[in-house]
Amino acid sequence: MEEKPKIIVVPWDFTPVAENALAHAAKISRMVHDEVCLLHIVDKGIKPQEMGEKMAALKLVANENSTKYNMPIDIHISKGSIFSAIAEFVNDKEKKKEKEVTLVVMGTHGMKGMQKLTGSWALKVIVKSTVPFIVIQDPPSDQEKYHNIVFPVDFKKENKEKIKMAIYMGKYFESKIHMLVTVSTDQNLIKKTKINLNFAIRYFIQNNIEYEIHEVPTGNFAEQTLEFAQKTNADLILIVTTKNITFADYMIGASEQYIIANSSKIPVCCINPRSSFASTAQFMGGWGS
Repeated sequence: MEEKPKIIVVPWDFTPVAENALAHAAKISRMVHDEVCLLHIVDKGIKPQEMGEKMAALKLVANENSTKYNMPIDIHISKGSIFSAIAEFVNDKEKKKEKEVTLVVMGTHGMKGMQKLTGSWALKVIVKSTVPFIVIQDPPSDQEKYHNIVFPVDFKKENKEKIKMAIYMGKYFESKIHMLVTVSTDQNLIKKTKINLNFAIRYFIQNNIEYEIHEVPTGNFAEQTLEFAQKTNADLILIVTTKNITFADYMIGASEQYIIANSSKIPVCCINPRSSFASTAQFMGGWGS
């Protein structure tokens, strides 16, 4: 059976941060050989003439960047709100019959203005997706591999869902995974954290992924993760978003939104927890099932 083509989606709004996201997508595409697709969202009530102008502008961007990065770049326009249309496109099973979306690389301005009151807009887009998001602020420093990835480990069972992505990055980019563990005095939390840590180690060893374990004292784990990422000059931080995130999480600030909008502008890969966990067998081969 012929394997479906895979695509990396870049939400495109004609801004510099979208250009930065495309630069990261091109970097990843060279390593994994997935296609790149620019996704532009327009209002549902857009007039035909304006739609034609948007399509022409998007084609021009795709052609220019195809030459720049020496790779084919596809385009697509969807109607709706960015908070739903991006997820609808990447989650669309009918679309996946033709091409499978494996990753979204999205630019963000961090948390500015109204976002400080309502939470990260990026997080509101991410939590509806069934595929991983890499959120970036700056362009990549180079077109080389992601060498160091920070992988915070705590007591939550959803931690296991990050392993698939860590193996994917380790295999394609030869990345070293830095597992960050907080030292707790709560024996129950220590036990749960060790289970998650040992689970990750087992699959990293089986997939020949280089890793290190680092301990930090009990405290604000999000802040400690960012401090550690800065000290190690990390290329990427790998996190799981809050399961069943609520409006209250946006208002008071789910910890991941501060990691996503970090002042060091380190790219962040976000995995959304599913309602049921996949079997551990899928981790054996890395990214594929």
